[in-house]
Amino acid sequence: MCSIFTGCNGQKNGIPSIGKNEIVGGGCDGCELMYVGMPEKIGSTATSPGWNEKGQKLIVTGTVFQLDGKTPAPNVIVYYWQTDNNGYYSPKAGMDERAKRHGHIRGWVKTDKNGKYMIKTIRPAPYPNDVLPAHIHLSIKEPDVVNEYYTDEINFDDDKLLIPHFKKYPQENRGGSGVVRILLKDSLQIAEHNIVLGLNIPNYPKKINSEKQSGLNIGEDQPSFTPFHAFGPDKGTQTCPVCKYGRYHGILYFVGNNPNWTETKEWLRFLEQESEKRKKYLKVYFVYGNSKSYNKQERQIELDKLGNELNIKNTALTFVPSFTDKNTEADLNKINPSVENTFIIYKHRSIVDKYIDLKPTVENFKIISLSLDKTQGEYFDLPEPIYD
Repeated sequence: MCSIFTGCNGQKNGIPSIGKNEIVGGGCDGCELMYVGMPEKIGSTATSPGWNEKGQKLIVTGTVFQLDGKTPAPNVIVYYWQTDNNGYYSPKAGMDERAKRHGHIRGWVKTDKNGKYMIKTIRPAPYPNDVLPAHIHLSIKEPDVVNEYYTDEINFDDDKLLIPHFKKYPQENRGGSGVVRILLKDSLQIAEHNIVLGLNIPNYPKKINSEKQSGLNIGEDQPSFTPFHAFGPDKGTQTCPVCKYGRYHGILYFVGNNPNWTETKEWLRFLEQESEKRKKYLKVYFVYGNSKSYNKQERQIELDKLGNELNIKNTALTFVPSFTDKNTEADLNKINPSVENTFIIYKHRSIVDKYIDLKPTVENFKIISLSLDKTQGEYFDLPEPIYD
């Protein structure tokens, strides 16, 4: 059973030439094994030793981005290791002794000029007689960062062990969320997993210079919350946007304590048109979080009047008492109420783009439309498994 647990140690034993407090990522016990057996030439597509073994075939693919979450990062090495179909890090004869604790299903990809990578493997099985969800470990080596570091393990949203585990051990969102959503292509399972370099990585040497902050980071999961629906879909309820409509694209348009209603109406007209054009592939939510003189009944009447004035059919007009409200869990969005607006674009619950203080101009309308087009990906229309 020893081989089961040696793949998951969190902290590194140390790199002699670098003090622990200076190690990018804070250290990782086992990540340094990525260099053992590493080939000189690494492609952007890798076929793992497990691909032709017993198990559910799985393709993990995505884009590695720079810290801004938008600029593709080429020539980044991604090292992966995982359990076999029985839940073991099973070594093979002839393996380097140092790498045996990672098992034989391990390998490397290097992102191409567009930051793309693909790993052909099998679904890992969870450890036998254990409560940890099944996962794939990842270690990253950037060409201009001194040492390797780990990102969140890849977990699977259909794993029944996942939610109980996260209740005890919440995601770190290192490199973004590690939770992937399974899509189906014939007998294949496909999981899109983007990585944002340096995101939530301790001692990361690069920084984003931004005076204004609002919303979570690109790459993180859009949290569940329950605004009041005053007009449009789900009117009269408290419904979580991502829980009910998290399959394709979603836009959360947050407006706080400084509403400019003339500009807000222009945005809502545009977003309503986008919703009509994209049909089931886009759900839009206006989330009003003005905490000044808040009155629930007055807020409902205000948004109902707005919806009728604009003849809204598809866009949900919702509100929360404030963006720090814990009862609706609006606080989880980390929205800055002093900015004019915050646009969060998510796909399969993962945040794929974000904009702050956008004016309703033709140019900015194009930015939103192009972002939706660009972040669809080639697997956008594939079906999901049928869940219980």
